[in-house]
Amino acid sequence: MIRSILIGALAIGVVSTSYWGYKEHQEKNAVLINAENNYQRAFHELNFHVDALEEKIGSTLAMSSRARLSPALAEVWRLTSEAQNDVGQLPLTLMPFNKTEEFLSNIGQFSYRVAVRDLDEKPLSDDEYDTLKKLHKHATEIKNELRKVQAMVINHNLRWMDVELALASEKQAQDNTIIDGFKTVDKQVEGYSDVNWGPEVTQLNEKKENLSNNVLGEKVTEDEAKKAVIDYLDIESDAKIDITSTGEKAGYQAYSLSIENPKNKSSVNLDVTKKGAHPIWILMDRKIGKQKISLNEAASKAEAFLKEHDISNMVISESSQYDKMGVFTFVYQQDDINIYPDAVHVKVALDNGDIAGYESIEYLTNHQKRELPKPAMSREEALAQINESVQIMEEGLGVIRNDLNEEVLCYEFMGTIDNETYRIFINAENLREEKVEKMDGTETNYDEL
Repeated sequence: MIRSILIGALAIGVVSTSYWGYKEHQEKNAVLINAENNYQRAFHELNFHVDALEEKIGSTLAMSSRARLSPALAEVWRLTSEAQNDVGQLPLTLMPFNKTEEFLSNIGQFSYRVAVRDLDEKPLSDDEYDTLKKLHKHATEIKNELRKVQAMVINHNLRWMDVELALASEKQAQDNTIIDGFKTVDKQVEGYSDVNWGPEVTQLNEKKENLSNNVLGEKVTEDEAKKAVIDYLDIESDAKIDITSTGEKAGYQAYSLSIENPKNKSSVNLDVTKKGAHPIWILMDRKIGKQKISLNEAASKAEAFLKEHDISNMVISESSQYDKMGVFTFVYQQDDINIYPDAVHVKVALDNGDIAGYESIEYLTNHQKRELPKPAMSREEALAQINESVQIMEEGLGVIRNDLNEEVLCYEFMGTIDNETYRIFINAENLREEKVEKMDGTETNYDEL
């Protein structure tokens, strides 16, 4: 009797285990099928968007009407954004595909900056038309290579999950058709050095590279960088510090440091320039306690921190509170004019006033003494461009970067509509509305509602 019960129980256990294993297998297969479907969708949409991109660039070459050229180039910008999004959904993070992504990004930047320009005032130049012709040629080549990969995927029922496994494997994948096809595309793009993107796009791409040229000081060793960081952060000399050189993807020459500070149970990560050991960004990781200081007190601590480290003539352009953290943007001020490209961002913990975060790449890259022009238009003419619903609270002059990445002098007006605050920039030379920003306030903590 007992034996029969045991046999029955064992049988039930075997059946249950088998059923559980079967369900696990089904669920795993469902996840894999869903992932494969998403990869296939993204890949075929990438082909569709690159096809449409090539066609749209081609159509711009035949246009003579500036009224039609601007929306056509705006559509090129949209299609490059869609194509970049498709690439981001494919399992290519472990495979070098950065040249193609950079090429798509540059097409987007070039087309956007021409599209938003007043083409009556500044028509398409011969160099820009030549660039469009080369972009069309290269887009056609990329389209054809991707179509070859697409044909092989369809004809041979190739799976993207095999690509993911091949890339994740420590063994080098020599014969994966999809990987080989994408490597061919990227290798081909690497040879597109004849494209003249123009000074605006080139300037954007060189922003981080310029960092190393603009900062002052001699090149420092790892030990000298450690000592500079210890002094800068005022931490114990025996603190545990790991240091490495930043990789090529960082875009600038710097040291990355990781510091463990058992004294206050925190860790600090930061990058400093190899030239002069200037901090580029700092992030402190620790548990923030109950708020004990106000946002105004935190702002004073942030300002004192900048002055202590010889970053002077800075004024707060924006401040906000996120949970128990004060976040401040400071900009350089020259002759009572706010220079917005020279910005520094500081985060302050509201429990004890610690500097919890710092970022200064804009300041390090752009900061210089400028020859500032006089406004060509009056303050009253600029004010007349503001929406009548805006109640002006503050005003002044400021230098910003416009959509063409040019520094322009503007009248800036801070005003409110209902309970919302806005900052509006009106070009002081031609009265164009350059930028409208909605200002952030204190973020609601939804966990407490």
